[in-house]
Amino acid sequence: MKCPFCGAEETKVTDSRDSSEAFEIRRRRECEKCQKRFTTYERIESHPLVVIKKDGRRESFLREKLMNGIVKSCQKRDVSMEKMEEAGSEIEAVLRSEDKYEIPSGLIGELVAKKLKKLDKVAYIRFASIYKDFEDVTDFEKEIKSIKK
Repeated sequence: MKCPFCGAEETKVTDSRDSSEAFEIRRRRECEKCQKRFTTYERIESHPLVVIKKDGRRESFLREKLMNGIVKSCQKRDVSMEKMEEAGSEIEAVLRSEDKYEIPSGLIGELVAKKLKKLDKVAYIRFASIYKDFEDVTDFEKEIKSIKK
């Protein structure tokens, strides 16, 4: 494993933890050259997933794209990267357990919305405004009222 800071190939594992879904291992590593620490994730390689978009296009499922949506929604909120990674892992585990290779993008959006609703209400509203294609302020008001119930 190369150090992302100096590129040295000599690193040591300082801590390993299973994720909550047990489909990945989180490892804390330390570079033996520059002594900086970084985190890596080891995941089971599994069958490729294809996302079916609203317009019928198909594209490969990319965990990075899922995580970008979660991270953008949680930007400047008090949600740790660890919690966001955990949410992403749980969503991916649900998708992979479906026994289907093609997944509608709407299902992914619903799963992300549910997770964000539990993590942070503001992050959820941010995500919902894009996912549900809010037109104006009344759409925000309706969604906020539904959260308060």
